[in-house]
Amino acid sequence: MTLGVRRWETLEGSVQGVGKQRNQDWYACQGTGAGTDPLVLAVADGHGSAVHARSALGARFAVDRFLVLADAFGRAAHDCHEPGRLARLMTYARDDFPRALVHEWRQEALGHWDRNRPVVEEASREPGTEEKLVLYGTTLIGAVFTPWLFVAWQIGDGDLAVVEHDGALVRPLAPAEEDLGDETESLCGREAWRAMRMHWAPVFEEARAPRLVVLSTDGLSKSFASADGYREFVSGLAGRLAEEGSAGVREALPDWLAQASRYSGDDTTLAAAVRPAPAPAPAETPTTPGTPGAPEEPVEPGTTQARTPPGPAGGEVDMERTTET
Repeated sequence: MTLGVRRWETLEGSVQGVGKQRNQDWYACQGTGAGTDPLVLAVADGHGSAVHARSALGARFAVDRFLVLADAFGRAAHDCHEPGRLARLMTYARDDFPRALVHEWRQEALGHWDRNRPVVEEASREPGTEEKLVLYGTTLIGAVFTPWLFVAWQIGDGDLAVVEHDGALVRPLAPAEEDLGDETESLCGREAWRAMRMHWAPVFEEARAPRLVVLSTDGLSKSFASADGYREFVSGLAGRLAEEGSAGVREALPDWLAQASRYSGDDTTLAAAVRPAPAPAPAETPTTPGTPGAPEEPVEPGTTQARTPPGPAGGEVDMERTTET
């Protein structure tokens, strides 16, 4: 296992949907990915309908609470190479972390309600707890990176895409069946922790860490006619980053998100972690791949071949990449 410090670069941006009165998404990136400074990314998509009138706040509460809990989890993973430690961390990430996150989010939302009660007639019925929480309904995708560990959680729609060290592109938290219409799981659900999906990926060699991890709200993937278009966008993004570095991509990202938002009509948010590649040896100039961010003209996937990751091959549970629901 490589115990040295690994640092990541980040890309992030958010665009309000066409015709929307406000952006219901929220996102954050903090940390470097070092052992004592985990990198934490999160994106949330407030539901936005009238019944979820405070969902923009709900999205912000979700991201804020995730940052705190995931940072603490990442710091606790500093000693995960000790015997048995990784297995205990996996159990916590699978079972206890979702419960803690949902509890923290509910407390934040209910506290906000108590401080900001709407003006109503004295005889009006006090809404029940679940009715109050529905006002703040939101989805959430979050990830934490340390030198030894990459873990992600998701509830509701949106996308987590991972370009592995060998260039393979996977979506480890994609549901078996895509949500229909605007229906999706939510933090405001009665047993939301049960609906949270987890991806667990220990990193035992630095060279095998992912090249790129992309978290995005569904405003991005909905701008494409099919899932293949979204995959080609991520593959093209990885190719541009590998060839040009992050500076040019960071400059172009707002335009790509704005174009996606025009096609989907929805708020569109992306947060990504990029592992800088070592300086390449002098070679022939590579062919420039297509430009991501054009839903009607999908980017060229370059040499990245989409595939499904192999299943577990036996061994101890703390030695495998797993995805839990």
